Amino acid sequence: MDIILASSSPYRQRLLARLQLPFSCMAPNVEETRRPGEAPAAMAARLALAKARAVAPSYPDALVIGSDQVAAIGDTVMGKPGNHASAFAQLRASAGHEVRFHTGLALYCASSGFERFHVEPFSVHFRELSDTDIERYLHIEQPYDCAGSFKCEGLGIALFERMEGNDPTSLEGLPLIALTGLLAEAGLPVLGVDRS
Repeated sequence: MDIILASSSPYRQRLLARLQLPFSCMAPNVEETRRPGEAPAAMAARLALAKARAVAPSYPDALVIGSDQVAAIGDTVMGKPGNHASAFAQLRASAGHEVRFHTGLALYCASSGFERFHVEPFSVHFRELSDTDIERYLHIEQPYDCAGSFKCEGLGIALFERMEGNDPTSLEGLPLIALTGLLAEAGLPVLGVDRS
């Protein structure tokens, strides 16, 4: 069965490649605006499913993977910063606080009607950071396309006091532990695939 990743994210593509399954990618065209009163976890679930459903008509017999990550301090959602000033403001707000990441995951097949979704929570407790620390980090890594303004797989790890969660890959944008479970449920156990 074909696997389609409904994403143009190089981070998600690298993560999915770790499962050593062939897959293709297609960017979904989904409006990612938060709805009034929507909780961060509910937003992540809705967007992950919307991305999978948006791509599914082009690949009706494939398993389509959708994912979305919402970072929040309390109920305040932090999106991708896009530029230096916004990234600086996000990291300043995060310093000394807990940032909770809600990574939504959906697996959908249009022809069979298979549809599952999951939200993986993961918390990052930031160190106290000086403005100089933040500027140095941003100058080196420039994480302007990352929710929360850091790359945990890179130097961003130096910003943290501790992390709490079951699946560190969720922090990078695609919870592989949950995904392997959903793929097995869909009849595609990762360790059962013939790779010869």
